[in-house]
Amino acid sequence: MRYLVTGSAGFIGTNLGLRLLREGHTVIGLDNYHSGTAANTAKLAAFAGFSFVEHDVTKPYDIPCDVLCNLACPASPPHYQKDPIYTLRISVLGTLHALENAERHQARLLHASTSEIYGDPLVHPQDESYLGNVNSIGPRACYDEGKRAAETLCADFVRLGRADARLVRIFNTYGPHMRGDDGRVVTNFLLQALAGKALTVYGDGQQTRSFCYIDDLVEGMLRVLALAQNPGPINLGNPNEFTMLELATAVNRVVGASSPLRFEPLPTDDPKQRKPDIAKARRLLADWQPQVQLTEGLAKTLAYLKAEPIAHQA
Repeated sequence: MRYLVTGSAGFIGTNLGLRLLREGHTVIGLDNYHSGTAANTAKLAAFAGFSFVEHDVTKPYDIPCDVLCNLACPASPPHYQKDPIYTLRISVLGTLHALENAERHQARLLHASTSEIYGDPLVHPQDESYLGNVNSIGPRACYDEGKRAAETLCADFVRLGRADARLVRIFNTYGPHMRGDDGRVVTNFLLQALAGKALTVYGDGQQTRSFCYIDDLVEGMLRVLALAQNPGPINLGNPNEFTMLELATAVNRVVGASSPLRFEPLPTDDPKQRKPDIAKARRLLADWQPQVQLTEGLAKTLAYLKAEPIAHQA
């Protein structure tokens, strides 16, 4: 199969690309390095089946493919809030151009949506029927509402019979090929603990997240693509829930550190709880569920950060 992966130099794009290349597929990577890294592209370029196009997805493109994986978008608050208008443009125009390219070449499309479309949820855990609680004018809205608008575009292309666009709502994911400066809590804690610094905890540390290791996410994405029929939105994530204080303890244990905690104010609109209901994924994706639990995943991510101290930086 010939796969086009937008955002190929990003965290998820790199891991997905590596999986596809190892399985013998052809992968065309497309990125403009807004939040991806050249080091990630170099990993993919080690395979003969990989080619790369440097391009900004806010501008149209015409690239033949069998499957288009639409992953292009900064996904961590420091990155998407740095240029919020551009983030919204990537979410909306980038998805529109991906859909048009998929329609043109009759390619199946996988769109990387996010748990952030649920906002700061009033329902726990969140299943695919929950419509969300999003502040449309808050500092996170460029990403949250951008991803919601992208889902609307995908749904309308499907309704009009113009493209087979499949939605995966990705919950907190971590693992190798993340940027060290992405501002996500797993990389923050691991790098702070490695450096002997205090771990930065926002609020009182009682807010929760569920952490899915990247290999489990990629497996779920490929199973969604393999379905004979479009299943509608599907949550992909690990339903095991941890407070930030519990995560800090786990990181210290894995690193072998005893880093103290430094508390900072909770950012505006930061969700207090995040946990996926993955019943739909279990039912439709051959009983898919995460296999790598937190301690093992943290150890794998730590090994990557130690082995490639430069590669995970911008």
